[in-house]
Amino acid sequence: MSLADRSTFKRRLDDLGVTVSEGPESACRDLIAEAAGDPAVGVSDAPLPDRVETAPTTADLRAAHTGVTDAELGVAEYGSVAIEADAAGTEPVSLFVDRHVVVLRERDLVPDMPDAFDWLGPKTREGSVDVVFATGPSATADMGGLVHGAHGPKEVHVVLLREDGETEDGGPAGTEGGDRDE
Repeated sequence: MSLADRSTFKRRLDDLGVTVSEGPESACRDLIAEAAGDPAVGVSDAPLPDRVETAPTTADLRAAHTGVTDAELGVAEYGSVAIEADAAGTEPVSLFVDRHVVVLRERDLVPDMPDAFDWLGPKTREGSVDVVFATGPSATADMGGLVHGAHGPKEVHVVLLREDGETEDGGPAGTEGGDRDE
């Protein structure tokens, strides 16, 4: 991930009306707590606040305002995130709520769709993945004027995590700058 990719991703998210919180992985729980409304359900490998129900029932999901999930990948050029449909229920937790809080690690950010397809290709050939690429809040104009939230969340909030010990500008903590194209 380059600083340019992160900048492009954040700019595209801003264009889409998506809020972004950034911080080190060690701040993940606090960043999610600030972003999530109540009640909240979550399916994530990230540490979640205690108030987020991590084994949601259908009733929990119906009552939830916020769903917290991981994104397997972010596509900078489009501001898109890749959400896997899995047995844990990631897809419904991301779709059936008013606010979707997406946890994305900067190392999982790619510049464009060809890079996303490079990631997706082997998984698809193995038959091991179903992925939804989500770009911003749900919106449709099928019946006239633009309506948000008809087929998914009305709001999206991305929690963008960098590795602990890394500064916002991509360098190690305690140093000046350091664009680290990987």
